[in-house]
Amino acid sequence: MRKLYIDTANLDDIKRINSFGIIKGVTTNPSLIAKEPKQNFDALIEELAEFCDESSLSLSVEVFASEPEEMYKQAKEIHTKLKSIIDPDLLRIKIPIGLEELSVIKRLSDEGIDVNCTCCFTEQQMQLAALSGAKYVSLFYSRLRDTSGNPKEVLNRTRDFLYENNLLCEIIAGSIRSQGDVSDAWHNGCDIVTCSTKIIEGMTQHPKTDESVAGFLKDFNNWIK
Repeated sequence: MRKLYIDTANLDDIKRINSFGIIKGVTTNPSLIAKEPKQNFDALIEELAEFCDESSLSLSVEVFASEPEEMYKQAKEIHTKLKSIIDPDLLRIKIPIGLEELSVIKRLSDEGIDVNCTCCFTEQQMQLAALSGAKYVSLFYSRLRDTSGNPKEVLNRTRDFLYENNLLCEIIAGSIRSQGDVSDAWHNGCDIVTCSTKIIEGMTQHPKTDESVAGFLKDFNNWIK
């Protein structure tokens, strides 16, 4: 089953897009949170967690520490704080990929905390994260393409690796810049695509759709006069 997530920390956008019944989760990161009106970090993520729990949406919250041990402590604090608000089965803690960060992923996973390993650009990064216990690995799709990389190939090879090694890990494609990226990711081994409100809105639009609807109404109104 292919799933669509919304990539934002804006609660109004989450509520509006969720009302259409098309998303299964929410992903956030420090940059997205920084786009929101300045407020207490805990209050913001608790508000998101409350709505996601009510709506049965998964929620990914990223640590903002830079040292692995601090990442671990922060991840534990975030998880402890939110697990009383949102069903823990819906909560994922985002940890960026890195050698020492793999130990953070393993420790958290061993403690039953679902980890979404983020900032991945290569199949090797995602493979190692999955081997360390990450339940989700996030590929920065368009940013990889910016470096002349091939995100489709990375997705397919990672999917093959997960299957061959019986790893229960889902692939997320983020850094999505067009509607076409969504379809390409889904058709190349990606389980989940997370994208902005603007991209989701654009997925419903085509100039010929507007032209066709206008034509139907014009013809009908001319006939009914």
